Amino acid sequence: MASERSGAQVLVASNRGPVSYALGADGALSAKRGGGGLVSGLSAIGPGTAALWVCAALGDGDREAVRRSGGALDPGDTGGQRVRMLDIPAEVYAAAYNGVANSVLWFVHHMLYRTPMEPIFDAEFRAQWSAYEHYNTAFADALADAAAPSAAVLVQDYHLALVPGMLRDRRPDLRIAHFSHTPWAPPEYFAMLPDDIQRKLAVGILGADRANFLTERWARAFMGCARQALGTDCDAYWPRDGAPYVVSTPPAHKPRRTGIGVHGLGADAGFLRERAHRPDVDERMATLREQIGGTDRRTIVRVDRTELSKNIVRGLLAYRRLLADRPEWHERVVHIAFAYPSRQDLAVYREYTAQVGRLAEEINAEYGTVDWQPVELHVKDDFARSLAAYRLADVALVNPIRDGMNLVAKEIPVVSDDGCALVLSREAGAYAELGQDALVVNPYDIAATADALHTALSMDHGERAERTARLAAAATALPPDRWFLDQLEALKGLEGA
Repeated sequence: MASERSGAQVLVASNRGPVSYALGADGALSAKRGGGGLVSGLSAIGPGTAALWVCAALGDGDREAVRRSGGALDPGDTGGQRVRMLDIPAEVYAAAYNGVANSVLWFVHHMLYRTPMEPIFDAEFRAQWSAYEHYNTAFADALADAAAPSAAVLVQDYHLALVPGMLRDRRPDLRIAHFSHTPWAPPEYFAMLPDDIQRKLAVGILGADRANFLTERWARAFMGCARQALGTDCDAYWPRDGAPYVVSTPPAHKPRRTGIGVHGLGADAGFLRERAHRPDVDERMATLREQIGGTDRRTIVRVDRTELSKNIVRGLLAYRRLLADRPEWHERVVHIAFAYPSRQDLAVYREYTAQVGRLAEEINAEYGTVDWQPVELHVKDDFARSLAAYRLADVALVNPIRDGMNLVAKEIPVVSDDGCALVLSREAGAYAELGQDALVVNPYDIAATADALHTALSMDHGERAERTARLAAAATALPPDRWFLDQLEALKGLEGA
């Protein structure tokens, strides 16, 4: 990696990279590119900036690609980006990713535990935590080896919470940022973690020059957790007329100052509007209209993965309550629900996905008629079909228990053809920006959510259009390229400090 060391001025580290590989029966590899804010951001910095993306191999196809390439992926597969993929041993990756990142850290930050029964931090957890440390160490080593002097490194999410501190020890010359794409747990919930784990997570992120979050709420929660975990070794400040920061004193180190940033990722309006009017989306719209069964019928649209935090089951229960309490909507509304299976290697997610399907079937059996199916449930991921539903939406239902941001809440108002009313959980990060023009609900309150759906469906076209325009403006205030560049500029601005 010597050539990377001399040239990597900007580095991004994330669990998932911008490309994934599938291994065919004939041994051929096929590459599939991804999208999102990081892809847009790296494209925005321009080809003249030497940038490198470091990610993990997620499956057999990725691991085979690493074996064939040595880890430096073919730029033809990555859209011209330099990508270093790490072949972390499969058993280590599984323990770190499923055992800790998705079954502990995700559950803590989204406050999903059934506390009478879980969590249990025993010997099995300690073995998984050791794998999580190994996984983070692999990233820290790769970044330290690849970064040019004083390079900017942007580390992503809860999977890599230890990397900033590890990387600081290896390369104190680097400018390091960490971004949390999820909520951050309040101190009293974070305290469920073993004391030493709380401390390691805090020290890990505070190894960064900047710790960045989607909303002020999550940023303040982290600052409280850092104070709690580190005690007298940490203090946090949110000045009235200045930028927030944390001062910490890691073991055997002089005090460090970590700036706290808030960067609310927005929707990419240009891409969404162009992509939503391609022929394949028009075809999906025609199919959905046929399934809806009438141009006079209203639509309630939700597009989610079957994450436990997305609250799909309560959304369906609220829709059933709407039909029970407001029979005037019978045969006049269809709930288009896209629930794309997620993390099906975990039993609790498989059961949740099955529960969503059962509840949709029950509603259709209870209220459906020969000419009307109240719920149109789709479980196969299809981006073009999602965009078609966005365009058709009269009402968007976004009711997560907790969500770092929730881009669907921002995307639907941008794409909707005739304007849509947004029913939005107050526990979504997007609430901070969109709450004023949404119908805000407590995500646990079925009756109140049903009432909000009724209000949204009854909203006159003029009010709906005005709300949609304001929602779209707020949703696109910080598009992905600007979101990335703002963080990079803030990090580089520390060089003279």
